[in-house]
Amino acid sequence: MTEDSMLRTVLDGWKSAVDAHDPDRVAALFTGDAIFQGMRPYGVGPAAVAGYYASQPFGLSATYDLRETRRLADDLVLGYASVEFSFPDRPPLAAFLCVIVRGTGDGWRIAHYQVSHLA
Repeated sequence: MTEDSMLRTVLDGWKSAVDAHDPDRVAALFTGDAIFQGMRPYGVGPAAVAGYYASQPFGLSATYDLRETRRLADDLVLGYASVEFSFPDRPPLAAFLCVIVRGTGDGWRIAHYQVSHLA
């Protein structure tokens, strides 16, 4: 499996869960010790991820464009993407996303997630 396909599999699952407003399904894509930085203070682990996405508005959707990938180790892949978050009641938000996915016994999971909005 290529770095691109590993990342796309995970990020397609993330996008699908975000678009469906399913915080538990989003959280299931993260490792137990994942560092998660959304648009507000960071959290660690799936519970922090689920709490963050539970607070997001219904109708939020995400579109991403994978820009760069790097294999960091046999079980670690870094991805850098541009993301557009769309909302039902306000203009979209353009952001950048950096993830590190780790190969686990349950497949590839997000171990590090950081999104940033450049004004």
